[in-house]
Amino acid sequence: MLGTYLDILRYRQSWKFSAAGLILRMPMSMVGLSTILMVRAEYGNYTLAGAVSAVAIIVMALCAPILARQVDRHGQLRVMGPAWTISVLSMSALVAAVIMHAPAWTLFIPAALAGATWGAPGALVRSRWSTILHKPGQLQTAYALESAVDEFVYIVGPVLATVLGTAVHPATGLIISIASLAVGGALFLSRRDSEPAIIPYDPSAPRESVIRKPVVLVMAATYIGMGTTFGAMEVSMVSFTEELGTPALGGILLSLFSIGSLTAALVYGARTWRRPTWQLFVIGVIAMAIGMSLFPLAFNVWTMAIVILITGLTCAPTMTNVNVIIQQSVSPAKLTEGLTWMSTSISLGVSLGTAVAGPAIDAIGARGGLFTMAGAGWAMVLFMLIGLPALRKGTTAAPTPELPLD
Repeated sequence: MLGTYLDILRYRQSWKFSAAGLILRMPMSMVGLSTILMVRAEYGNYTLAGAVSAVAIIVMALCAPILARQVDRHGQLRVMGPAWTISVLSMSALVAAVIMHAPAWTLFIPAALAGATWGAPGALVRSRWSTILHKPGQLQTAYALESAVDEFVYIVGPVLATVLGTAVHPATGLIISIASLAVGGALFLSRRDSEPAIIPYDPSAPRESVIRKPVVLVMAATYIGMGTTFGAMEVSMVSFTEELGTPALGGILLSLFSIGSLTAALVYGARTWRRPTWQLFVIGVIAMAIGMSLFPLAFNVWTMAIVILITGLTCAPTMTNVNVIIQQSVSPAKLTEGLTWMSTSISLGVSLGTAVAGPAIDAIGARGGLFTMAGAGWAMVLFMLIGLPALRKGTTAAPTPELPLD
């Protein structure tokens, strides 16, 4: 299994941009939580802390596809170099404003600027893989690797943010995020040899967004459903463990989901699958919905740990298939935008899941959030089934066996 990943990482020194992408993505699991911890510590207000964090996430979701479209037209360095510089300066300004206890309204300005210029680093990394890998099966392996990287980031990031934020200073997590974005961004953009080529602008080409493509729309809708389960899960695990008198275990349960997903990503990407990608995607979505339906049945921490770990196994393979389908369905000139819409859809779903699960938990306890997860899981299946004809038509046939690297 390891050899499969070493082959693609050694190819044209791809490990360099992939490793830089890991550093670059550390903030995506730390900024929101670190912002809440920092603002709450200085202002004593969870409402303000949550609002500042939410503004950054919402603006990011709105602006990331716009940035991605510019990246496809002008290149990663020319667009994301200035964008990430602004993001680093904006996050630094946010830290300074909080430490100086600036008026509450001023915090929203740097938070919004940081979110607007963050983009979707995962999409940038995956678009590089699609540029250098051309043999059947290789891209699935690379996308599975990047899904594993995402899960690693979500295992390590929150731990760093909470431990260092409480033991050192509440702003520590955000300072680490600033450093990660600056260092990771510089290293990533310096690898010009793997940067996707700029497609010459054609004034006569259709200018509509790729989100209008039926396949992309199906994937986006499904991802909103998936993100809703994630957002509801975060709130529900906190409530579930609090009701059992073990609030400290909430974070551990959430990490088990990521551990299961990371493990599945590495196993899934190490072999070649002969079924068409759309069939693998359908199987994954249904399996995840079944897993989400088991959450309301958990009655203690141990049963919940088993359910969340097993359900996590369905996550990364499904996300890998989504990225492969987007790559198959979108022209190279708009690939970054297509992949970015997936990141945006997940973010919107997470926000929706949090918003829906919160009142449900207030009404009937943790079970309200767990039922929200189950409902969102089957909504995901419904979106997938509605779009299944377009999905089958818009994707390629089953992949052929993998060939050696050049």
